[in-house]
Amino acid sequence: MKYTQNEKILQIKETTLIVGIDVGSESHYARAFNFRGVEYGKLLIFSNNTEGFAKLKEWAGKIAEAKGFTEVILGMEPTGHYWFNLAENTMKSGMRIVLVNPHHVKKSKELDDNNPTKNDRKDPKTIAMLVKDGRYIEPYIPEGIYKELRSAMDSRWRLVKELSAVRNRISRWICIHYPEFTKVFEDWEGKAALLILNECPTPKKVVEKGIEGIIAIWKKHKIRAVGIKRAVRLLESAKTSIGTSEGLISAENELSMLLEDYESKMRQHERTMALIEELAMQIPGFEKMLEIKGVGLVVAAGFLAEVGDIFRFSHPKQIQKLSGLSLKENSSGKHKGQTTICKRGRKRLRYYLTFGIMPLLSKNEEFRALHQYYTTRKERPLKKMQSLVALSNKLIRIFYAILTKDIAYDPQKMISDIKRPEVKAA
Repeated sequence: MKYTQNEKILQIKETTLIVGIDVGSESHYARAFNFRGVEYGKLLIFSNNTEGFAKLKEWAGKIAEAKGFTEVILGMEPTGHYWFNLAENTMKSGMRIVLVNPHHVKKSKELDDNNPTKNDRKDPKTIAMLVKDGRYIEPYIPEGIYKELRSAMDSRWRLVKELSAVRNRISRWICIHYPEFTKVFEDWEGKAALLILNECPTPKKVVEKGIEGIIAIWKKHKIRAVGIKRAVRLLESAKTSIGTSEGLISAENELSMLLEDYESKMRQHERTMALIEELAMQIPGFEKMLEIKGVGLVVAAGFLAEVGDIFRFSHPKQIQKLSGLSLKENSSGKHKGQTTICKRGRKRLRYYLTFGIMPLLSKNEEFRALHQYYTTRKERPLKKMQSLVALSNKLIRIFYAILTKDIAYDPQKMISDIKRPEVKAA
Protein backbone atom coordinates (compact mmCIF):
# COMPACT_ATOMS: atom_id res chain seq x y z
CA MET A 1 0.00 0.00 0.00
CA LYS A 2 1.28 3.47 -0.93
CA TYR A 3 0.60 6.26 1.52
CA THR A 4 3.04 9.16 1.09
CA GLN A 5 2.51 11.92 -1.45
CA ASN A 6 5.89 11.26 -3.10
CA GLU A 7 5.14 7.57 -3.60
CA LYS A 8 1.79 8.40 -5.17
CA ILE A 9 3.30 10.99 -7.54
CA LEU A 10 6.08 8.59 -8.59
CA GLN A 11 3.45 6.08 -9.68
CA ILE A 12 2.27 8.56 -12.36
CA LYS A 13 4.84 8.09 -15.15
CA GLU A 14 5.28 9.20 -18.76
CA THR A 15 3.74 5.90 -19.82
CA THR A 16 0.64 6.38 -17.62
CA LEU A 17 -2.69 7.40 -19.14
CA ILE A 18 -4.88 9.18 -16.58
CA VAL A 19 -8.63 8.93 -17.16
CA GLY A 20 -10.84 11.18 -15.05
CA ILE A 21 -14.44 9.95 -14.72
CA ASP A 22 -17.44 11.88 -13.44
CA VAL A 23 -19.72 9.15 -12.10
CA GLY A 24 -23.48 9.33 -12.53
CA SER A 25 -26.45 7.07 -11.84
CA GLU A 26 -27.08 6.22 -15.53
CA SER A 27 -24.25 7.80 -17.55
CA HIS A 28 -20.56 8.50 -16.86
CA TYR A 29 -18.28 11.14 -18.45
CA ALA A 30 -14.56 10.49 -19.08
CA ARG A 31 -11.55 12.51 -20.30
CA ALA A 32 -7.96 11.28 -20.79
CA PHE A 33 -4.66 13.08 -19.94
CA ASN A 34 -0.96 12.35 -19.61
CA PHE A 35 1.26 13.03 -16.59
CA ARG A 36 1.72 16.71 -17.62
CA GLY A 37 -2.01 17.41 -18.06
CA VAL A 38 -2.12 17.22 -21.87
CA GLU A 39 -5.49 15.91 -23.03
CA TYR A 40 -5.95 13.12 -25.59
CA GLY A 41 -9.10 12.18 -27.44
CA LYS A 42 -12.56 13.64 -26.98
CA LEU A 43 -15.03 13.55 -24.10
CA LEU A 44 -16.47 10.05 -23.72
CA ILE A 45 -20.04 9.53 -22.51
CA PHE A 46 -20.78 5.90 -21.66
CA SER A 47 -23.70 4.12 -19.97
CA ASN A 48 -23.66 2.36 -16.62
CA ASN A 49 -23.96 -1.14 -18.11
CA THR A 50 -21.87 -3.85 -19.76
CA GLU A 51 -21.88 -2.13 -23.15
CA GLY A 52 -20.82 1.15 -21.58
CA PHE A 53 -17.93 -0.44 -19.68
CA ALA A 54 -16.77 -2.17 -22.87
CA LYS A 55 -16.94 1.20 -24.66
CA LEU A 56 -14.71 2.78 -21.97
CA LYS A 57 -12.17 -0.05 -22.24
CA GLU A 58 -12.05 0.22 -26.04
CA TRP A 59 -11.75 4.04 -25.93
CA ALA A 60 -8.92 4.02 -23.38
CA GLY A 61 -7.19 1.14 -25.20
CA LYS A 62 -7.14 3.00 -28.50
CA ILE A 63 -5.64 6.13 -26.92
CA ALA A 64 -3.04 4.10 -25.03
CA GLU A 65 -2.02 2.19 -28.15
CA ALA A 66 -1.85 5.30 -30.33
CA LYS A 67 0.20 7.37 -27.83
CA GLY A 68 2.39 4.61 -26.37
CA PHE A 69 0.90 4.38 -22.88
CA THR A 70 1.45 1.09 -21.05
CA GLU A 71 -0.75 1.72 -18.00
CA VAL A 72 -4.24 3.16 -17.49
CA ILE A 73 -5.38 4.71 -14.21
CA LEU A 74 -9.04 5.54 -13.75
CA GLY A 75 -9.75 8.31 -11.24
CA MET A 76 -13.25 8.98 -9.90
CA GLU A 77 -15.21 10.43 -7.02
CA PRO A 78 -16.86 7.95 -4.62
CA THR A 79 -20.34 9.29 -5.49
CA GLY A 80 -22.74 7.36 -3.27
CA HIS A 81 -23.02 3.77 -4.45
CA TYR A 82 -22.94 4.55 -8.17
CA TRP A 83 -19.21 3.87 -8.54
CA PHE A 84 -19.31 0.31 -7.11
CA ASN A 85 -20.26 -1.52 -10.33
CA LEU A 86 -17.99 0.63 -12.49
CA ALA A 87 -14.99 0.04 -10.23
CA GLU A 88 -15.50 -3.72 -9.92
CA ASN A 89 -15.97 -4.29 -13.66
CA THR A 90 -13.07 -2.09 -14.79
CA MET A 91 -10.69 -3.65 -12.24
CA LYS A 92 -11.50 -7.06 -13.75
CA SER A 93 -10.45 -5.59 -17.12
CA GLY A 94 -6.97 -4.87 -15.78
CA MET A 95 -7.34 -1.12 -15.30
CA ARG A 96 -6.33 0.47 -12.01
CA ILE A 97 -8.90 2.37 -9.93
CA VAL A 98 -8.14 5.32 -7.63
CA LEU A 99 -10.49 7.66 -5.76
CA VAL A 100 -10.26 11.41 -5.14
CA ASN A 101 -11.84 13.31 -2.29
CA PRO A 102 -15.08 15.09 -3.39
CA HIS A 103 -14.09 17.99 -1.12
CA HIS A 104 -10.85 18.37 -3.11
CA VAL A 105 -12.77 18.38 -6.38
CA LYS A 106 -15.05 21.11 -5.09
CA LYS A 107 -12.16 23.28 -3.90
CA SER A 108 -9.93 22.87 -6.97
CA LYS A 109 -12.49 23.22 -9.80
CA GLU A 110 -11.62 26.92 -10.27
CA LEU A 111 -7.86 26.44 -10.78
CA ASP A 112 -8.05 26.24 -14.59
CA ASP A 113 -10.70 28.84 -15.50
CA ASN A 114 -11.28 30.83 -12.28
CA ASN A 115 -14.94 29.95 -12.65
CA PRO A 116 -17.11 28.18 -10.05
CA THR A 117 -19.08 26.42 -12.81
CA LYS A 118 -19.62 22.70 -12.23
CA ASN A 119 -20.66 20.43 -15.09
CA ASP A 120 -20.14 16.93 -16.45
CA ARG A 121 -17.43 18.01 -18.88
CA LYS A 122 -15.37 20.00 -16.39
CA ASP A 123 -15.38 17.53 -13.48
CA PRO A 124 -13.47 14.69 -15.24
CA LYS A 125 -10.56 17.04 -15.92
CA THR A 126 -10.50 18.29 -12.31
CA ILE A 127 -10.45 14.67 -11.09
CA ALA A 128 -7.65 13.72 -13.52
CA MET A 129 -5.51 16.69 -12.41
CA LEU A 130 -5.84 15.63 -8.77
CA VAL A 131 -4.72 12.12 -9.71
CA LYS A 132 -1.78 13.61 -11.65
CA ASP A 133 -0.64 15.44 -8.51
CA GLY A 134 -0.89 12.31 -6.37
CA ARG A 135 -3.97 13.47 -4.48
CA TYR A 136 -5.80 10.18 -4.51
CA ILE A 137 -6.31 7.00 -2.54
CA GLU A 138 -6.47 3.40 -3.67
CA PRO A 139 -9.82 1.90 -2.67
CA TYR A 140 -9.97 -1.40 -0.86
CA ILE A 141 -12.79 -3.59 -2.15
CA PRO A 142 -13.08 -6.61 0.17
CA GLU A 143 -13.30 -10.05 -1.35
CA GLY A 144 -14.39 -13.49 -0.22
CA ILE A 145 -15.22 -13.90 3.46
CA TYR A 146 -14.42 -10.24 4.22
CA LYS A 147 -16.98 -9.09 1.65
CA GLU A 148 -19.58 -11.44 3.15
CA LEU A 149 -18.85 -10.23 6.69
CA ARG A 150 -18.98 -6.55 5.74
CA SER A 151 -22.33 -7.02 3.98
CA ALA A 152 -23.72 -8.84 7.03
CA MET A 153 -22.49 -6.10 9.39
CA ASP A 154 -24.03 -3.46 7.08
CA SER A 155 -27.35 -5.29 7.37
CA ARG A 156 -27.02 -5.38 11.16
CA TRP A 157 -26.21 -1.64 11.22
CA ARG A 158 -29.39 -0.80 9.32
CA LEU A 159 -31.50 -3.19 11.41
CA VAL A 160 -30.28 -1.63 14.66
CA LYS A 161 -31.23 1.84 13.41
CA GLU A 162 -34.66 0.62 12.25
CA LEU A 163 -35.25 -1.21 15.54
CA SER A 164 -34.33 1.92 17.47
CA ALA A 165 -36.87 3.93 15.45
CA VAL A 166 -39.62 1.34 16.05
CA ARG A 167 -38.84 1.18 19.78
CA ASN A 168 -39.08 4.96 20.04
CA ARG A 169 -42.44 5.00 18.26
CA ILE A 170 -43.84 2.30 20.55
CA SER A 171 -42.60 4.17 23.63
CA ARG A 172 -44.24 7.33 22.29
CA TRP A 173 -47.53 5.45 21.77
CA ILE A 174 -47.46 4.13 25.35
CA CYS A 175 -46.76 7.61 26.76
CA ILE A 176 -49.78 9.04 24.92
CA HIS A 177 -52.36 6.27 25.38
CA TYR A 178 -51.28 4.42 28.55
CA PRO A 179 -48.49 6.30 30.44
CA GLU A 180 -49.01 4.24 33.64
CA PHE A 181 -48.05 1.05 31.78
CA THR A 182 -44.32 1.65 32.32
CA LYS A 183 -44.85 1.86 36.10
CA VAL A 184 -46.32 -1.65 36.10
CA PHE A 185 -43.77 -3.01 33.60
CA GLU A 186 -40.34 -1.39 33.71
CA ASP A 187 -39.50 -2.89 30.31
CA TRP A 188 -42.28 -3.10 27.73
CA GLU A 189 -40.13 -5.51 25.69
CA GLY A 190 -40.61 -8.27 28.26
CA LYS A 191 -42.78 -11.26 27.29
CA ALA A 192 -45.57 -10.49 29.76
CA ALA A 193 -45.71 -6.81 28.76
CA LEU A 194 -45.74 -7.60 25.02
CA LEU A 195 -48.64 -10.00 25.50
CA ILE A 196 -50.68 -7.25 27.21
CA LEU A 197 -49.82 -4.74 24.46
CA ASN A 198 -50.96 -7.24 21.83
CA GLU A 199 -54.17 -8.42 23.56
CA CYS A 200 -55.39 -5.37 25.50
CA PRO A 201 -53.20 -2.33 24.81
CA THR A 202 -55.48 0.47 26.08
CA PRO A 203 -56.68 1.10 29.65
CA LYS A 204 -60.25 0.52 28.46
CA LYS A 205 -59.40 -2.97 27.18
CA VAL A 206 -57.54 -3.80 30.41
CA VAL A 207 -60.58 -2.89 32.50
CA GLU A 208 -62.81 -5.00 30.23
CA LYS A 209 -60.50 -8.00 30.63
CA GLY A 210 -60.34 -7.82 34.40
CA ILE A 211 -57.88 -9.61 36.67
CA GLU A 212 -58.94 -13.11 35.64
CA GLY A 213 -58.74 -12.26 31.95
CA ILE A 214 -55.22 -10.80 32.30
CA ILE A 215 -53.98 -13.85 34.23
CA ALA A 216 -55.57 -16.12 31.61
CA ILE A 217 -53.51 -14.40 28.88
CA TRP A 218 -50.28 -15.11 30.75
CA LYS A 219 -51.25 -18.70 31.59
CA LYS A 220 -52.15 -19.39 27.98
CA HIS A 221 -48.60 -18.53 26.92
CA LYS A 222 -47.03 -20.16 30.03
CA ILE A 223 -45.64 -16.94 31.52
CA ARG A 224 -44.84 -17.71 35.17
CA ALA A 225 -42.79 -14.68 36.23
CA VAL A 226 -45.93 -12.58 36.80
CA GLY A 227 -49.10 -13.30 38.76
CA ILE A 228 -52.14 -11.86 40.47
CA LYS A 229 -50.29 -8.98 42.16
CA ARG A 230 -49.07 -7.65 38.82
CA ALA A 231 -52.53 -8.08 37.33
CA VAL A 232 -54.08 -6.08 40.21
CA ARG A 233 -51.55 -3.26 39.74
CA LEU A 234 -52.24 -3.23 36.01
CA LEU A 235 -56.00 -3.02 36.53
CA GLU A 236 -55.71 -0.24 39.13
CA SER A 237 -53.46 1.79 36.86
CA ALA A 238 -55.90 1.35 33.97
CA LYS A 239 -58.84 2.63 36.05
CA THR A 240 -57.00 5.87 36.92
CA SER A 241 -55.11 6.29 33.64
CA ILE A 242 -54.67 9.77 32.19
CA GLY A 243 -54.08 8.42 28.68
CA THR A 244 -56.09 9.84 25.81
CA SER A 245 -59.47 8.17 25.33
CA GLU A 246 -60.24 9.39 21.81
CA GLY A 247 -59.38 7.69 18.52
CA LEU A 248 -58.68 4.34 20.18
CA ILE A 249 -59.58 2.19 17.16
CA SER A 250 -56.95 3.86 14.98
CA ALA A 251 -54.50 3.92 17.90
CA GLU A 252 -54.82 0.17 18.43
CA ASN A 253 -54.30 -0.42 14.72
CA GLU A 254 -51.17 1.73 14.79
CA LEU A 255 -49.75 -0.17 17.78
CA SER A 256 -50.56 -3.50 16.14
CA MET A 257 -48.56 -2.51 13.04
CA LEU A 258 -45.67 -1.25 15.18
CA LEU A 259 -45.54 -4.48 17.19
CA GLU A 260 -45.61 -6.56 14.00
CA ASP A 261 -42.74 -4.46 12.63
CA TYR A 262 -40.83 -4.81 15.92
CA GLU A 263 -41.20 -8.61 16.03
CA SER A 264 -40.21 -8.92 12.36
CA LYS A 265 -37.11 -6.76 12.87
CA MET A 266 -36.13 -8.76 15.96
CA ARG A 267 -36.29 -12.02 14.01
CA GLN A 268 -34.20 -10.48 11.21
CA HIS A 269 -31.67 -9.23 13.75
CA GLU A 270 -31.32 -12.66 15.37
CA ARG A 271 -30.86 -14.30 11.97
CA THR A 272 -28.28 -11.71 10.93
CA MET A 273 -26.31 -12.10 14.18
CA ALA A 274 -26.20 -15.88 13.69
CA LEU A 275 -24.85 -15.32 10.15
CA ILE A 276 -22.23 -12.84 11.42
CA GLU A 277 -20.98 -15.33 13.99
CA GLU A 278 -20.83 -18.11 11.40
CA LEU A 279 -18.85 -15.93 8.96
CA ALA A 280 -16.49 -14.44 11.56
CA MET A 281 -15.55 -17.88 12.88
CA GLN A 282 -14.02 -18.65 9.49
CA ILE A 283 -11.43 -15.87 9.86
CA PRO A 284 -8.18 -16.98 11.58
CA GLY A 285 -7.65 -15.24 14.92
CA PHE A 286 -11.29 -14.30 15.53
CA GLU A 287 -11.74 -16.72 18.42
CA LYS A 288 -8.57 -15.39 20.05
CA MET A 289 -10.02 -11.87 19.84
CA LEU A 290 -13.08 -13.08 21.75
CA GLU A 291 -10.83 -14.50 24.49
CA ILE A 292 -10.11 -10.92 25.61
CA LYS A 293 -12.43 -10.33 28.54
CA GLY A 294 -14.94 -7.63 27.56
CA VAL A 295 -14.63 -8.03 23.76
CA GLY A 296 -17.90 -9.24 22.26
CA LEU A 297 -19.06 -10.56 18.92
CA VAL A 298 -20.17 -7.17 17.55
CA VAL A 299 -16.89 -5.39 18.32
CA ALA A 300 -14.62 -8.17 17.02
CA ALA A 301 -16.70 -8.85 13.89
CA GLY A 302 -17.17 -5.12 13.25
CA PHE A 303 -13.41 -4.57 13.41
CA LEU A 304 -12.75 -7.38 10.91
CA ALA A 305 -15.54 -6.22 8.60
CA GLU A 306 -14.26 -2.64 8.42
CA VAL A 307 -10.53 -3.42 8.29
CA GLY A 308 -10.75 -6.42 5.97
CA ASP A 309 -7.57 -8.40 5.31
CA ILE A 310 -5.24 -7.38 8.15
CA PHE A 311 -2.12 -8.30 6.16
CA ARG A 312 -2.59 -5.35 3.80
CA PHE A 313 -1.36 -3.14 6.66
CA SER A 314 2.31 -2.99 7.61
CA HIS A 315 1.74 -1.16 10.93
CA PRO A 316 -1.20 -0.70 13.35
CA LYS A 317 -0.88 3.09 12.99
CA GLN A 318 -2.31 2.71 9.49
CA ILE A 319 -5.47 1.20 11.01
CA GLN A 320 -5.50 4.03 13.55
CA LYS A 321 -5.52 6.52 10.68
CA LEU A 322 -8.18 4.51 8.83
CA SER A 323 -10.45 4.74 11.88
CA GLY A 324 -10.00 8.51 12.26
CA LEU A 325 -8.43 8.14 15.73
CA SER A 326 -5.12 9.73 14.71
CA LEU A 327 -4.42 13.09 16.37
CA LYS A 328 -4.53 16.51 14.73
CA GLU A 329 -3.10 19.76 16.07
CA ASN A 330 -4.11 23.36 15.39
CA SER A 331 -1.07 25.51 16.27
CA SER A 332 0.59 28.52 14.71
CA GLY A 333 3.51 30.59 16.03
CA LYS A 334 3.02 31.23 19.73
CA HIS A 335 -0.52 29.87 19.61
CA LYS A 336 -0.73 26.32 20.90
CA GLY A 337 -4.02 24.81 19.80
CA GLN A 338 -5.84 21.87 21.27
CA THR A 339 -5.01 18.38 20.03
CA THR A 340 -8.03 16.29 18.99
CA ILE A 341 -8.75 13.24 16.87
CA CYS A 342 -9.11 13.93 13.14
CA LYS A 343 -12.30 11.84 12.59
CA ARG A 344 -11.26 11.12 8.99
CA GLY A 345 -11.74 7.59 7.75
CA ARG A 346 -14.26 4.83 8.40
CA LYS A 347 -16.68 6.12 11.02
CA ARG A 348 -18.12 2.67 11.71
CA LEU A 349 -14.66 1.35 12.56
CA ARG A 350 -14.23 4.28 14.95
CA TYR A 351 -17.64 3.51 16.45
CA TYR A 352 -16.85 -0.16 17.05
CA LEU A 353 -13.53 0.73 18.73
CA THR A 354 -14.89 3.47 21.00
CA PHE A 355 -18.08 1.48 21.66
CA GLY A 356 -15.98 -1.59 22.51
CA ILE A 357 -13.87 0.23 25.10
CA MET A 358 -16.75 0.72 27.55
CA PRO A 359 -17.35 -2.98 28.36
CA LEU A 360 -13.58 -3.46 28.51
CA LEU A 361 -13.34 -0.84 31.27
CA SER A 362 -16.08 -2.54 33.27
CA LYS A 363 -14.99 -6.17 32.77
CA ASN A 364 -11.28 -6.17 31.96
CA GLU A 365 -8.94 -5.50 34.89
CA GLU A 366 -5.94 -4.67 32.70
CA PHE A 367 -7.73 -2.00 30.69
CA ARG A 368 -9.28 -0.58 33.85
CA ALA A 369 -5.83 -0.35 35.47
CA LEU A 370 -4.41 1.34 32.37
CA HIS A 371 -7.29 3.83 32.31
CA GLN A 372 -6.69 4.58 35.99
CA TYR A 373 -3.01 5.15 35.32
CA TYR A 374 -3.60 7.44 32.34
CA THR A 375 -6.04 9.67 34.22
CA THR A 376 -4.15 9.89 37.56
CA ARG A 377 -0.46 9.95 36.63
CA LYS A 378 1.51 12.97 37.88
CA GLU A 379 3.09 13.85 34.56
CA ARG A 380 0.61 14.90 31.84
CA PRO A 381 -2.51 13.13 33.11
CA LEU A 382 -5.17 12.53 30.47
CA LYS A 383 -8.80 13.50 30.65
CA LYS A 384 -11.29 10.64 30.60
CA MET A 385 -12.17 10.99 26.91
CA GLN A 386 -8.49 11.29 25.99
CA SER A 387 -7.82 8.12 27.91
CA LEU A 388 -10.62 6.32 26.04
CA VAL A 389 -9.05 7.32 22.71
CA ALA A 390 -5.65 6.08 23.89
CA LEU A 391 -7.21 2.78 24.99
CA SER A 392 -9.00 2.44 21.63
CA ASN A 393 -5.63 2.75 19.89
CA LYS A 394 -4.24 0.21 22.35
CA LEU A 395 -7.03 -2.18 21.34
CA ILE A 396 -6.08 -1.70 17.67
CA ARG A 397 -2.49 -2.73 18.45
CA ILE A 398 -3.68 -5.79 20.39
CA PHE A 399 -6.02 -6.90 17.59
CA TYR A 400 -3.25 -6.34 15.04
CA ALA A 401 -0.78 -8.48 17.00
CA ILE A 402 -3.32 -11.29 17.51
CA LEU A 403 -4.31 -11.43 13.84
CA THR A 404 -0.88 -11.02 12.24
CA LYS A 405 1.23 -13.08 14.67
CA ASP A 406 -1.41 -15.66 15.60
CA ILE A 407 -0.77 -15.22 19.32
CA ALA A 408 -3.13 -15.19 22.31
CA TYR A 409 -3.90 -12.13 24.42
CA ASP A 410 -1.48 -11.82 27.35
CA PRO A 411 -2.86 -9.86 30.37
CA GLN A 412 0.55 -9.71 32.05
CA LYS A 413 2.14 -8.04 29.03
CA MET A 414 -0.70 -5.52 29.06
CA ILE A 415 0.02 -4.65 32.70
CA SER A 416 3.77 -4.44 32.09
CA ASP A 417 3.17 -1.75 29.45
CA ILE A 418 2.15 0.69 32.19
CA LYS A 419 5.19 2.96 32.71
CA ARG A 420 4.81 3.77 36.36
CA PRO A 421 6.93 6.63 37.75
CA GLU A 422 8.57 4.47 40.42
CA VAL A 423 9.63 1.86 37.84
CA LYS A 424 10.96 4.57 35.56
CA ALA A 425 12.97 6.08 38.41
CA ALA A 426 14.43 2.71 39.36
